[in-house]
Amino acid sequence: MYTSQSKRSATQQKTSYTKRIAHITATLLMSMSISAFAHSATNTTQQTIPAWLAAKTDLSVSNHPLFLLSEAVTKGTPSAHQLLGSGEVGHHGSLSPSDIKTAKDSRYVIWFGKELENNLANPFSNQYNTIALFDLNAFNRLPLRDEQGKAIEGTLDPHIWLDPENAKAITRALAAIYSRANPQYTEIYNKNVQDFAKRMDDAVASVAKSPSSAPKSYWAYHDAYQYIEPSLNIKLTGTLTRDHHLPPKATQFRWLQQNRPNTNMCMVMQGTPRKGMLNKLQPLATTVQQEDMSDATDFVTGWKTMANEILTCIK
Repeated sequence: MYTSQSKRSATQQKTSYTKRIAHITATLLMSMSISAFAHSATNTTQQTIPAWLAAKTDLSVSNHPLFLLSEAVTKGTPSAHQLLGSGEVGHHGSLSPSDIKTAKDSRYVIWFGKELENNLANPFSNQYNTIALFDLNAFNRLPLRDEQGKAIEGTLDPHIWLDPENAKAITRALAAIYSRANPQYTEIYNKNVQDFAKRMDDAVASVAKSPSSAPKSYWAYHDAYQYIEPSLNIKLTGTLTRDHHLPPKATQFRWLQQNRPNTNMCMVMQGTPRKGMLNKLQPLATTVQQEDMSDATDFVTGWKTMANEILTCIK
């Protein structure tokens, strides 16, 4: 019989294992090369991973932006499985029975964590093979902001992939983890990570604006783009709502109009606004940008397209 004591023991073993992987991966992000990581992990993998997972080589990631970054790492090798569909980032979407089976049959399942994907916290809670990127002591992190663009203490804006440095760090983390499952591909992963970093740097350089000039102001329907702001030298000066599930209040329309920094403003939206919704904020340009780049098939291309379209809107 599977007793509560044995259940606690299994949970403790899972926690110990995933923490060890997270620690090793975080160490890699700061110092070790991927090749060195794979070499050092060779003698410890069988000691740290449960026997029933040791022979598995399939990999899974949770959502679309993570899948795009994973594809950059696995180019020329088998792809990871994408569990949630495009547009199912944040609290959207759920795992089908086949998705759950895929996750359980994977050597590793990489997700951001409950701060972004609370809908996955329950199905992943008892799985031995899940690794949350937010658990790593890595990545640039910023707090959520209120409707006036002020930081909310003690919070995390989870859209970390829009920061180019974070995107590069995530590919390094994925390569480190993937190298434990498929050490024969470590050199390919390593080269792909280097190629991605160069492409990402080139994309930033192509859109970067001089930091010496004052940042240009923009509005957003809800705050989801602050990680891309430094690369574009832009500044959020207000949103319509703190939560895109909640409709904006009339008082917020008035606040935006009364605190308008420029005559002509741009508002970045997650979807096409209802007819007449933004009449009170004219003159106003809008651009529709999904923060998960759900229309993109390549991360760098998707990021650059988003950056250019936001800058065009703000001009």
